[in-house]
Amino acid sequence: MSRVDVLRTMLEQDPANAFARYGLAMEHVNAGENEQAMTHFDALLSASPDYVPGYYHAGRTLEKLGRIEDARAIYERGISAARAKGDQHSLSELQAALDMVGLT
Repeated sequence: MSRVDVLRTMLEQDPANAFARYGLAMEHVNAGENEQAMTHFDALLSASPDYVPGYYHAGRTLEKLGRIEDARAIYERGISAARAKGDQHSLSELQAALDMVGLT
């Protein structure tokens, strides 16, 4: 059974499993399937807006898709979520990503 199959099975058993949703999104990113990845990132961040790592990778995926304004918006939402959680590491990563996308 592949990693994707395992993650899909986990989501079938628990559709609210943020870890499995994030993992499945990342598997799609790694396979270059960015549109499919965004479907999962969107579902993840809608259901679990405090899942901070999802914002960075969703933003990067949006950049790959050429959706720069959407990437900026995701980074800004992630910055707010990271501040609310007191996650300084993610906050600095998200701020750096936002600063870089602002240069394009």
